[in-house]
Amino acid sequence: MKVTRIGRHLGARIDGVDLSAPPGAATLDAIEAAFHEHGVIAISDQRLDEPRLIEFSRHFGELELNVASSFHHAKFAHVNVLSNKRTPEGKLVGSPDAGQGWHTDMSYNPTPARASILYALEVPMREGRPLGDTLFASMTAAWEALDPALQRRLMGLRAVHHFSKFYDYMIREKGSPRPPLTEQQKATKPPVVHPMAVRHPFTGRLCLYCDPGYTVEIPGLPAAESRALLEELFEFQTRPEFQYRHVWRVGDVLMWDNVATIHMATGGYGAEEHRLMWRTQVLGDAARFRAANAAAGAA
Repeated sequence: MKVTRIGRHLGARIDGVDLSAPPGAATLDAIEAAFHEHGVIAISDQRLDEPRLIEFSRHFGELELNVASSFHHAKFAHVNVLSNKRTPEGKLVGSPDAGQGWHTDMSYNPTPARASILYALEVPMREGRPLGDTLFASMTAAWEALDPALQRRLMGLRAVHHFSKFYDYMIREKGSPRPPLTEQQKATKPPVVHPMAVRHPFTGRLCLYCDPGYTVEIPGLPAAESRALLEELFEFQTRPEFQYRHVWRVGDVLMWDNVATIHMATGGYGAEEHRLMWRTQVLGDAARFRAANAAAGAA
């Protein structure tokens, strides 16, 4: 197993690992250590079926069953399909819009999520160049770069995260064909509140925990002040110096930390430039998160 750092704050590529047979404990521990160190890891050249992807993902925790069920895998509900491909009848085989806006997955859950895992079966290409890169930004680096006075202020603040904010944005602003959420789906994901400075439950490092996709307000502040502070933070946390750009390869198993990073898809490929990926999402450990963030009053 070889781990090669790619980005300044985020990103590493792992070669020499085959996940198609269950890895041994030492290999899994090494992958987990690389994940904690680099925030985003790409395990190269994999050939997985759905059960193997699920088995690998479950090593890191319980899996999310996404409330927007339109693009669950037909046989494996914990696998979501991301694709712009269509059946012969013209039906999309997966979610085609790929989250084209900065966000962090599942910040709308009562406990912040641990990880997302995306397995690339087909990568869109044009003139030999892969399309559809994914951008990541380090929230540990962003936190450490904040003015100390702002850090102290944020240590006492919490923010509201709302599932429908980003979902509705993708329909309204990006023309996503995803179906609108039903009232029943909305009811399963009410707004949640999290500290704006989160201590990572595994690394112990402080992270800026808000994102343009799901964060809607800061309780206790006047509305105008809340909006201004969030806009300032959204602009700051997405600065280029905090970013890593992942260029996809077929066979990549990409895993990213949903506390320590935010991300966005870049899109930029046409309907005939096919993309097909399977995604699993690893939930956070509520007890571990509470223990790490007790001083911040984490729920």
